[in-house]
Amino acid sequence: MIRIKNYINGEFVEPSQGEYLPNYNPSTGQVYSELPNSCEMDVAQAVVAARKALPKWSKLNAEKRSAMLYRIADELEKRIEDFAIAESRDQGKPVHLARDVEVPRAIWNFRFFAGAILHQRDLSTEGASGSLNYVLRQPVGVAGLISPWNLPLYLLSWKIAPAIATGNTCVAKPSEVTPMTAFLLGEVLTAAGVPPGVVNIVHGVGAKAGATLVEHPAVPLISFTGGTSTGEIIQKQAAPFFKKLSLELGGKNPNIIFNDADMKKCLPTTLRSSFQNQGEICLCGSRIFVQEDIYDSFVESFVAETEKIKVGDPQDSENFMGPLVSEPHMQKVLGCIEQAKKDGGKVLTGGERVKMSGELENGYFVRPTVIVDLDRCSEINQEEIFGPVVTVLPFKYMHEVADWANTVRYGLSASVWTSNLNRAHKMAKKLEAGTVWVNTWLDRDLRVPFGGQKASGMGREGGEDSLDFYTEKKTVCIGGL
Repeated sequence: MIRIKNYINGEFVEPSQGEYLPNYNPSTGQVYSELPNSCEMDVAQAVVAARKALPKWSKLNAEKRSAMLYRIADELEKRIEDFAIAESRDQGKPVHLARDVEVPRAIWNFRFFAGAILHQRDLSTEGASGSLNYVLRQPVGVAGLISPWNLPLYLLSWKIAPAIATGNTCVAKPSEVTPMTAFLLGEVLTAAGVPPGVVNIVHGVGAKAGATLVEHPAVPLISFTGGTSTGEIIQKQAAPFFKKLSLELGGKNPNIIFNDADMKKCLPTTLRSSFQNQGEICLCGSRIFVQEDIYDSFVESFVAETEKIKVGDPQDSENFMGPLVSEPHMQKVLGCIEQAKKDGGKVLTGGERVKMSGELENGYFVRPTVIVDLDRCSEINQEEIFGPVVTVLPFKYMHEVADWANTVRYGLSASVWTSNLNRAHKMAKKLEAGTVWVNTWLDRDLRVPFGGQKASGMGREGGEDSLDFYTEKKTVCIGGL
């Protein structure tokens, strides 16, 4: 039994009250480790350590902070296999997905922001009276970073890297469902020589550890990625303190396929955007709108390809999907499928738990599911499922599908498939989403803004937006002589 510890002031420490939570392997349904059930005192200790480290760290020049981030990336790269196996065991994703995509993305987060702070340019102007105005960017202070369970290492590093690159220190609270790679990251930080207190990692549940971090008066900034309902709570908790907030929340993303789409590219990419990481990605396209004159042929091909997807042991490189992250989440997803049936939906493939044998017999495996004949305003087409479930709906005209795509409370991302460039530009303008992909999916450039509209969040991170979020801008005006 592995016992995970908090990482505070550069050391691994037991939770102050000695309480632990079980951590399940979703492939087996068995507890394989324990993590701290941290309380207010643990968070307070981490904040104290972060505040103590802040003056010295924030005064380091950009070159020295950049060098430290490059060292973190190098140490992480040495342990790609360790992190890939740990993330798969914790979250359920195939090891090859973690090894080839998720861990390299985390490494790139550190390297990207290590370089970004060396190439910053700030505004300076000469006023009409001869005065000189210039802008200073200064660290906000102790950053509170709360990350989700679906992409544990990648999204944790997406927050830590820009926070410390810009001179802040931080207290991170990873998801209690997938704590292992955050625990291993503490070892990497120590190996890289990160000064004590610059990065602190406190494990536990949101109602205790998370809420304490959000409400702590010495933490002026919160970056959260997770569900919309939790985001609403965090916004209310942080409001009395006037904290800087970045909330990246849920999505119910449309995938819009016109009759002139390149099917050789569209079909496999749509399959991936529907079921990669068991559909447990906030950017997955869970509503597929297909122009009616190609609807039948698309559905036939899409279902045939879906049935070829291999679900099973995430250690096996032949499998595209592993188990869902937890038993409660599996039951939620299966419940959504049953509700879809009650609402008149027809399940063309999937819709059931996959029973494995041997040590995997209690794993949380669900077959990829395709549903048709549902009204676009049904509950299943309105609310995020966050699993391997997609609905397919026909449309006739561009203006109607744009309206239908926008008729949800979310606005995180969208995909458009067409060979008509004019149509692509028009759709990109019409769609209420933070990111619109045209003839591609999940093609992420860290230099561009990322975030959602409506109930998918507030604020933007990435590139200059991250540098802005993790710093305070101060205008200095020197009077003319």
